[in-house]
Amino acid sequence: MGYSSKSPWLIHYDGSSCNGCDIEVLDSMMPLYDVERFGIINTGNPKHADIFLITGAINHQNVNVVKHIYEQMLEPKVVVACGICACTGGVFRDAYNVIGGADKAIPVDVYAPGCAVRPETIIDAVLKAVEILDEKAKKLKAAEKNA
Repeated sequence: MGYSSKSPWLIHYDGSSCNGCDIEVLDSMMPLYDVERFGIINTGNPKHADIFLITGAINHQNVNVVKHIYEQMLEPKVVVACGICACTGGVFRDAYNVIGGADKAIPVDVYAPGCAVRPETIIDAVLKAVEILDEKAKKLKAAEKNA
């Protein structure tokens, strides 16, 4: 098991947002907010990621992509839904092609609402995700000892 709470990696996927939340996610990684000061690194490879950060609503075109990214991630893993669209479908929830929030496709551990979600909220959600990741890692380790 390669996970360390001192250096969690996250992967970001834009489901179908207006790009407002994506800009805020990028802003949280820039020097002003600097999520990397907590040792969190952005990666493009799901097999290296511990945290799945998703923005935008889930629709019929992206539901399989979201599931595929999630399935490629190794355990333990945590999902953070960023923005009201990723949480519930937002203003698009009644659109003909929108299924709903990220939890309609994969299990979500942390919800970070907002339209657009603020960088401070994203950072708080990611730090909460790290706590949950630590708990999941402890459970996995205990299960491995008992096996």
